[in-house]
Amino acid sequence: MPSRFSNVLHDHLPIAPWMADHTLRLPGTVPVSLADWLQRDEAFGGQMALRDWLIAERPAEVHALAPGARRAAEELLGFVLSHLADVPGYTREGEVVRRPDGVLVPLAGPPMLVAGRLVQEDLLILERPEGGPEHLLTGAVLCFPSNWTLSQKFGMPLSRIHLPVDAYDEALGRRVQRMCDAIRPDAPVMRANLSPSAHANLHSPRPEYSDYRPGPGEMRFVRVERQTLLRLPESRAIVFSIHIYQLPLDRLPEAEAARLREVRPAWFA
Repeated sequence: MPSRFSNVLHDHLPIAPWMADHTLRLPGTVPVSLADWLQRDEAFGGQMALRDWLIAERPAEVHALAPGARRAAEELLGFVLSHLADVPGYTREGEVVRRPDGVLVPLAGPPMLVAGRLVQEDLLILERPEGGPEHLLTGAVLCFPSNWTLSQKFGMPLSRIHLPVDAYDEALGRRVQRMCDAIRPDAPVMRANLSPSAHANLHSPRPEYSDYRPGPGEMRFVRVERQTLLRLPESRAIVFSIHIYQLPLDRLPEAEAARLREVRPAWFA
């Protein structure tokens, strides 16, 4: 991967989930308005350039779509375009969209990949088969995985996807499934996840169960995922979006750094 993509960072973290108990514990969801579903920030140019490169050079690694999920993927692209119509900096010119960084994105092509070139978020489609007990991962454009690999999770139910996560037990799995079933098209929810990192690589896939925690003294960055869940009104699929924020540990405000040491002492051991 070109070295110019190795240090795309933020000036600050707009969300720090460890600062409040209700957002720190799982699942930690809060309501979010449709207008705030997707975000754009100071890292837009760098993140979008890397997304363009990954989609062009490594499409098989960052994209997957089950045959039956095409309808949901097309609806998702339409929903993204409708959302961006009200966002300053985006201009639709026929079958091309001009992004705020001036890049032209043709609308022809696989719908997930087109959507993945328009916004900073990774976008995943979750669908619950008729009579099935859980939602399955049936579509994705995943450019910035945080220590997981799309090919190992694609087509799997939520419980299997989260199998390596110690805290994701049967009881939590039932709560998450009930939450997914209850999401309404006009009422998305948001949560945030955080992880320590020794590097600033946005594209950070890893095999399941591999040890990715930095060793003593190696933690240099805080990586936060702003995650939203939104139901598409026609297909009834759920869109799981992931927006990555990365900040050097030494740039955290004093209060946030102190609280992080309190709730995650093992990261600093």
